[in-house]
Amino acid sequence: MAREFAKPFYNSGRWKKCRAAYIKHRKSVDGGLCETCHDSPGYIVHHKVELNPDNINDPDIALGFSNLKYDCHICHQKENMKDGPAAGLTQYDFSPEGDLMPRLPP
Repeated sequence: MAREFAKPFYNSGRWKKCRAAYIKHRKSVDGGLCETCHDSPGYIVHHKVELNPDNINDPDIALGFSNLKYDCHICHQKENMKDGPAAGLTQYDFSPEGDLMPRLPP
């Protein structure tokens, strides 16, 4: 999910046009396969250099094809987990009674 500062950008017409053009380009290259695993169809256009408040208005970073990648869902999730397999995710356990409960941080 987009961070708050990036939501207006991802809802903008220029991003939607850029995204559609990149997907069309990738489909013309290899049928739209994931650029990471080359096995599954692409699912999401990913920024190689992550957008942040300082670079989101730089068209080379935000809209440049050289900074985009078309990844399948699994490869995109792996990229987002580069800080660890469960970074930012809520983990769950079962209580002795069998109820689902959030895992407490260590």
